[in-house]
Amino acid sequence: MKNRVATASAWGLSLLASLLISGVDNLAYGGEVSPIVIVALILAASFALAYFRDRPWTTAIAVWICIPLTHFAKHIASLADTLQPNTYRSIALLAGFTLVVSLAGSGVGTALRHWTSGSSHPSRSTQ
Repeated sequence: MKNRVATASAWGLSLLASLLISGVDNLAYGGEVSPIVIVALILAASFALAYFRDRPWTTAIAVWICIPLTHFAKHIASLADTLQPNTYRSIALLAGFTLVVSLAGSGVGTALRHWTSGSSHPSRSTQ
């Protein structure tokens, strides 16, 4: 039961981070936010969640998923978007790039957690 709660909370925190990043990306005052800011937010969120949680790959996916889905939904609904050109190909390229960024942040967070804990596996303790 404890594992299910931990998994659900990791997914919840990851999705919340993804929604917030997507909100910054799409709802920023005055239009587009610099892509560097979005990349930094994705890296920071996936790094932090992987560092403090045992399921780095699922949290990386959850941090990533809302960003391309928001652009896809706006494209389907014919809404104005900050992604230019607003095409399926652009959305697919964005999805691929942001997935790599999220996985990189997650990988670094996991590696740092293992390195700082002195453990080769997250379920083993050093006590």
